[in-house]
Amino acid sequence: MKKLVAVAAAVACASLALVGCAKKDGASAGKDASNKLVVWSFTDELDGMITKYFQEDGRFKGKYEVEYSLTPTDQFPNKLDPVLASGSGCPDVFALEDAFVRKYVESGLLLDLTDVYNEIKDKMIAYPAEVGTYNGKVYGLSWQVTPGAVFYRRSLAKKYLGTDDPAEVQKALANWDKFLETAELLKTKSNGNCYIVSSTGDLFKPYSSGRKNPWVVNDKLVVDPLMEEYMKMCKTLKDRGLEGRVGQWSEGWFAGMKGVLADESGNTKEVFSYFLPTWGLHYVLKTNAPETSGDWAMCAGPVGYRWGGTWVGAWAKTKNPNAAKELIKYVATDDTFLENWAKDTGDVVSNAKVVAKVKDNFSEAFLGGQNHYAEFAEMAKNVNGKLSQGTDQAIEGIFGEATGAYVNGEKSLEQALADFKEQVAAQLSLGN
Repeated sequence: MKKLVAVAAAVACASLALVGCAKKDGASAGKDASNKLVVWSFTDELDGMITKYFQEDGRFKGKYEVEYSLTPTDQFPNKLDPVLASGSGCPDVFALEDAFVRKYVESGLLLDLTDVYNEIKDKMIAYPAEVGTYNGKVYGLSWQVTPGAVFYRRSLAKKYLGTDDPAEVQKALANWDKFLETAELLKTKSNGNCYIVSSTGDLFKPYSSGRKNPWVVNDKLVVDPLMEEYMKMCKTLKDRGLEGRVGQWSEGWFAGMKGVLADESGNTKEVFSYFLPTWGLHYVLKTNAPETSGDWAMCAGPVGYRWGGTWVGAWAKTKNPNAAKELIKYVATDDTFLENWAKDTGDVVSNAKVVAKVKDNFSEAFLGGQNHYAEFAEMAKNVNGKLSQGTDQAIEGIFGEATGAYVNGEKSLEQALADFKEQVAAQLSLGN
């Protein structure tokens, strides 16, 4: 997940050019079809999995020659798209980040992995394969799950709620009505000094994950009622002075983690909580607020959600389909490997059998000794991966602009939604 923090703030990737895709039988970059695999990735994690585990595993040692290429996340689609479109110089296996995985899953250019998934599906957490499934076939699998939680400051919970016990704090954040009540309570008890979140942007992933419908149904845009509620919640929080009025990934957003967020008058404000996924603990909170170690805890919050993740797929025309499947099956599902990976890295893996075996053996000092692994394992059960679509990034970018216009008082809710629908129709040729 080391590359995901940058991706979360990145703009939408360019659409994959499909004209003429896969019409050529161009050879894979692998020259020896019997034992060579070319692997492309944007994360060094996959390299480590291959060199330190797969190629050292007695079952596979010496079986394959792997040629590995690493490209920064923001450049990766631009490297992958042309070769897939031309059918020449394609890697056999490649990593796919959450921001763009569905673009490729829906492209028709990936190897069908349904047979692999059918062999192991009974031991896997469901949602990663749901994300990797299109028209009933599985094209991408992931070794990890990235459910989201609410991370809150223990000291502030004790100060204003009377307890820092995750079970009790969860009651105060159990649904969106409770969340708003608690936001008002924090403001009242702190004399306006404590915000429940520093940015309303934190609420987008949880709200969008709670939808009943995806953005597009039968080639028509669908605005789930929950997304209108999201817009209203953002405006309520801002208008009532319940949030820090900073953007996600901004200097102020990070300052709130350290307890040094300043308002427009320069007064220091407290931030009670952040909505973040598994990797947010290790690569956002720990990295940016190390001095607050021990003063955090986590709970599920109002709704189960996910954020980020890495999938692995293969080119449909690879000359080594069996080898590609064997590698993907290993890194995404293998019991022995994923148990070692979980113990070595702390990554919350997608193999439920392994999770059940290791989850009770973790204690996170940054969270005051709380077992984050067991908490995340439980949260992963409530994640719906069936909402993901290839058009999500483009649509959500437009929706974010509409939400901002409404929250800032530039447009009414009705006008903001009407303009959103019009822009989506114009840019993506979708009806509403």
